[in-house]
Amino acid sequence: MLRITDQITIEDWELTEQFTRASGPGGQNVNKVSTAVELRFEAERSPNLPDPVKRRLRRLAGQRWTKDGAVVIFVQETRSQARNREIARERLAELIGRATVAPKKRRPTRPTKGSIERRLKAKKVRGEVKRLRGETGE
Repeated sequence: MLRITDQITIEDWELTEQFTRASGPGGQNVNKVSTAVELRFEAERSPNLPDPVKRRLRRLAGQRWTKDGAVVIFVQETRSQARNREIARERLAELIGRATVAPKKRRPTRPTKGSIERRLKAKKVRGEVKRLRGETGE
């Protein structure tokens, strides 16, 4: 079981792990041992995730979200299969944790009186510079 928040926990049956041979350094070991981990979480069908969290997770996951509604995380950082498994689970938990935070609503604001005055003053100065430049160049 993977604990995300007090309300959200991911059951083991929702996660599937597949181990493949990793690329990169590892000597002879890299050709023999399947240390890379592909962690698959069926997010769309998960009963433990509320719909708003699923929508945010889909946007945050990006390319890791599959057509059938699963999040796939691939890790091949270490030579240890167990450590790669831990890293994949941590990344999934962090991703779901970020999806649980609802974004703040944007409240439109108006420019301050001082900022409007400064902008208009700067425009006047710039226009004056250009006007004077045209008179001397004749």
